[in-house]
Amino acid sequence: MPFVTSSKTKPAYDVIIVGSGAAGGQSAYVLAMAGAKVLMLEAGRNYDPVTETPMFNPPVQAPLRAASTADKYFGFYDATVNGGWTVPKEPYVVRKKNQGDNWVVAADNDRGATDQNFMWWRSRMLGGRTNHWARFSFRMGPYDFKPRNRDGLGIDWPITYEDMAPYYDKVESLIGVYGSNEGLENTPNSSPGILLPPPKPRATELLAKKACTRLGIPVIPAHVAILSQQQDAGKIPGLLHPDNPQAAGWLAKNMRARLACFWATACGRGCSIKANYQSTTVHLPPALDSGNLDIITDAMVREVTVDGSGKATGVHYIDKTTGREEHAQARVVVLAASGCESARILLNSKSALFPNGLANSSGKVGRYLMDTVGGGMAGQIPALENCPPYNEDGASVMHMYMPWWLYREQLAGKLDFPRGYHIEFGGGRRMPEIGMFTELEHLTGGSYGKKLKEDVRRYYGSFMFFSGRGEMIPNEDSYCEIDPDKKDAWGIPVLRFHFKWSEHETRQVAHMQKTFTEIIETMGGKVLGHPQRDGSKAISVGGSIIHEVGTTCMGADSKNSVLNRYCQAWDVKNLFVTDGGPFVSNADKNPTLSIMANAWRACDHLAAEMKKGNI
Repeated sequence: MPFVTSSKTKPAYDVIIVGSGAAGGQSAYVLAMAGAKVLMLEAGRNYDPVTETPMFNPPVQAPLRAASTADKYFGFYDATVNGGWTVPKEPYVVRKKNQGDNWVVAADNDRGATDQNFMWWRSRMLGGRTNHWARFSFRMGPYDFKPRNRDGLGIDWPITYEDMAPYYDKVESLIGVYGSNEGLENTPNSSPGILLPPPKPRATELLAKKACTRLGIPVIPAHVAILSQQQDAGKIPGLLHPDNPQAAGWLAKNMRARLACFWATACGRGCSIKANYQSTTVHLPPALDSGNLDIITDAMVREVTVDGSGKATGVHYIDKTTGREEHAQARVVVLAASGCESARILLNSKSALFPNGLANSSGKVGRYLMDTVGGGMAGQIPALENCPPYNEDGASVMHMYMPWWLYREQLAGKLDFPRGYHIEFGGGRRMPEIGMFTELEHLTGGSYGKKLKEDVRRYYGSFMFFSGRGEMIPNEDSYCEIDPDKKDAWGIPVLRFHFKWSEHETRQVAHMQKTFTEIIETMGGKVLGHPQRDGSKAISVGGSIIHEVGTTCMGADSKNSVLNRYCQAWDVKNLFVTDGGPFVSNADKNPTLSIMANAWRACDHLAAEMKKGNI
């Protein structure tokens, strides 16, 4: 990926974008294609999945057979580099159970065994988390934008689904998403012709669907950002850029370079044939082809600078390769560094005009931190024992999922929790990995030798997992702030995290446990372990689902929000935030698609205002 060094930047740019992932990539794409001169600053190293992805390496070729380690939580081949739950030289501060009000530097690298109150995943590389995410791409629905209007809880967005719908279409067309339109409640359809065809369901998915039909739970094709077939490069670019033939040409060139998935390599490794969505292979190449985008990697942003009138003038950053502090100038600053990192930059941007941090007259920067509610369960299914080898080709993630199905019961007050969850699930005879047979004793009675081999063949592929991913309602006890003592290796004050689940979330997880048990038993299986009636004992640790949003909330009133409906700071008109920070709710739909759609919408507005001379 081409990039520039600090010494080769232009004297000033139209826009500086901090971050290169879903939000940064989308923002850079929109603005560069519109003709703006853009400088992107990425805190991590340069990264090119075309040359760095281990596409065909089996676990046996990796150290420890690709097992999870402290610095590679998702396994040796995971695309994340220089990142994870802890990042060298970049601490953050948390509380731990049974340690009262004491603050400690976060050190845990296993989300399943931590006693921290919050975990923060960071990817210090070009493209950020888009290089290793699951690619689940679900639209938020009409209820999700107006949750308080529906049940009196949380905060309503200052926009509606109708505002976002055309941008969902744009993003799905650009990145490529497979799936289907099922017309289910609050599970919006895409416009005709937008979605790519979904891959066929696997045997395990069909078996689960059969059981769920009896339980009244829908099982439908998942929406996933993977090319099940090559995109129509002769048509889509012109639809996305009807008045900009140059932009359409740059996009068409890059669409032709993306190949359809051949259903072999785990997406979390990255993709050298560009079949899945990564900012590094989808957003950045056409933006670079425009000649309007420069990228500096290893650039750790410390603060947004302002002039005497309170207008943003650029950013101070540390060049991690030289250790020198640099300043970049621009007409507009766009923060897209992730919800928590962008909040950190704003809170550290103190001056005489903004003593409490930039864009913080409302006191809401860092507030309303949310993550997706998580809970899981595994089961052993006798019907899947002793299966002969069969073709399970397909995506490395699920082909089908279960969207939330009890909206009406919830609205009628028949459930003891107000917001729902979807279910991700899987199983089958996938590539064997280390540790996958270490818990067979309760089934085999501790067999060994020839009998152990027979048992392994019998039970291989007979296990299934179910993961709930639910909505968290924002609360006053969950937020991030600057720690008064701790700094990173570059002298920048770091974040500390307050986080608390409410009964809304713990009761939701208790319902997940009940539902998973019913599904497994209806399949004729047995639950592994013991279902929890107390959801607080089964709920995920805050941040561990890696869907943290909030912290720079948008709103209709500057007194209780940081940004307006276009992600523009109320206090600083040439400052925008386009990552997950503007979210005022965290629906059960994974946030990445909505981050990109909202970023596109905000940057369309920004580009129009710049052309008018209003910014």
